[in-house]
Amino acid sequence: MANTELTVTAATAAEVVADEQGGDQPGLRRTGRATLIVRRFARRRSAVAGLVLLGLLVLFAIFGPMIGQWAYDEPDFLALAQAPSAEHWFGTTTGGSDVFALVARGLGRSLLIGILSSLAITLVAAVIGTTVAFFEGVVERIGMWILDMLLVIPSFLLIAMITRSASGKGGWLVLTLALTAFGWVGYARVLRTLTLSLRELDYVHAARYMGVRSFTIIRRHLIPNLGSVLIIQTVLGVVGAVNSETALSFLGLGVKAPDTSLGTILQAGQSVVLTSPWVLLAPSIFLVALTFSMQLIGDGLRDAIDPYSRSGGKA
Repeated sequence: MANTELTVTAATAAEVVADEQGGDQPGLRRTGRATLIVRRFARRRSAVAGLVLLGLLVLFAIFGPMIGQWAYDEPDFLALAQAPSAEHWFGTTTGGSDVFALVARGLGRSLLIGILSSLAITLVAAVIGTTVAFFEGVVERIGMWILDMLLVIPSFLLIAMITRSASGKGGWLVLTLALTAFGWVGYARVLRTLTLSLRELDYVHAARYMGVRSFTIIRRHLIPNLGSVLIIQTVLGVVGAVNSETALSFLGLGVKAPDTSLGTILQAGQSVVLTSPWVLLAPSIFLVALTFSMQLIGDGLRDAIDPYSRSGGKA
């Protein structure tokens, strides 16, 4: 009997050691959360395709102005409204501007506005949403009242009024700040709802009883636990920010000359769609490709992070 118990104990110990060292059985191999998310993301082909497409667009925005023969602010007055050719790959506008150079510059500007405003919106929404939920009581009631009041403000009209006065090459920064100033309210309300369950967790109560400062608890324990939601929100937020920028610029209220963006080029192309369709076609294709790639990446991240999603297959 004693020999049997010794044999079982030795076998169990061997399994534990094998498990800690990686083991021979794939099912017992330990996998980190980040590795698991990367594997699930890579298993979804549409997400990988979106990531590759976004990478190509970023490379085009960075290196496009370098490989083009013309600068976006260097019109060719000998080639007005010229169709795509060897000298002007995407054609020219009625003013002689090279569409290839305009699209490369506009794509980079739209991407910059979308990424910066989405990051800023997520950060502001995370801090305010978790803070309102954490303090409870009067602070929570006042915070929710303020959020509800901000939701009914006609943000699109106010953004248009703010950006209308901005011009020149610094106008995109004003537009980014305006999109951030009015874009965080709805997300803060959602994050406040998600934080209601987190604030009741034992380690949060323990930190309070130990005298840990409130904002330290929010920064170390609440916001990191919303990490997956924040990542998805940031990626999908880029789509919303780019669409808002494009709409404002199309109406002449966003990025203005001498700077340019995809919306600005679309605004110029819609008036000559019958005579010079390439002016409208090229930025439209890049805008659709940009939003489509971000949507694919966002869907892939959502399925990779969600442990209950079956679309990513077995980890």
